[in-house]
Amino acid sequence: MPEWAEVKSRAAALVVSVAAVWAVSLWGLFVDPGVAYDMALVPRRLDGLPGIVGMPFVHGSMSHLLANTLPMLVLGGMIVLRGAGYYLLVALAIALVGGLALWTIGREVAHIGASGVVFGFFGFLVTRGLYERRLQSMTIALVVLLFYGGMIWGVLPQDDGISWDGHLCGLVAGCVAARGAFALDRRAGEEARQA
Repeated sequence: MPEWAEVKSRAAALVVSVAAVWAVSLWGLFVDPGVAYDMALVPRRLDGLPGIVGMPFVHGSMSHLLANTLPMLVLGGMIVLRGAGYYLLVALAIALVGGLALWTIGREVAHIGASGVVFGFFGFLVTRGLYERRLQSMTIALVVLLFYGGMIWGVLPQDDGISWDGHLCGLVAGCVAARGAFALDRRAGEEARQA
């Protein structure tokens, strides 16, 4: 059982990351609408590269922001159980890998929103359960599939207002991040046994 300071650290990492998304999105929605375009990811354009990092922080409407908030908190909360640093590395890996993939293969439109990260969290949690085959990880994977399994339809081509290709790239990035985390955990365990 983690100590109180560790619990606060984990909660703070999750809340601060979601609060940052809210702060930037609200600024863009109500103060400076140009922020959304400045931080958007536009595939295969040099001026769209900053969107690899910026895209998750801007949303096109309050409903868009609200739709991403609950799954960010719930799925992110399941990841942060392993620690604040673990959560931040996973979120960063998903944003970078998913964003780079979207910049490379996505439709040439402005992509905004944290849904790629949300799909990444989904992919990470399900894939981690498959790789680790530990009771806790497999239980989390089953719960995620039960409550969020319908998300998978979001990776199929839809109307032009939905970044389905961003969802797909995020999902793949989450699976890649889970594989990487599993390999690092296994190597750390082997090194600890040899020490």
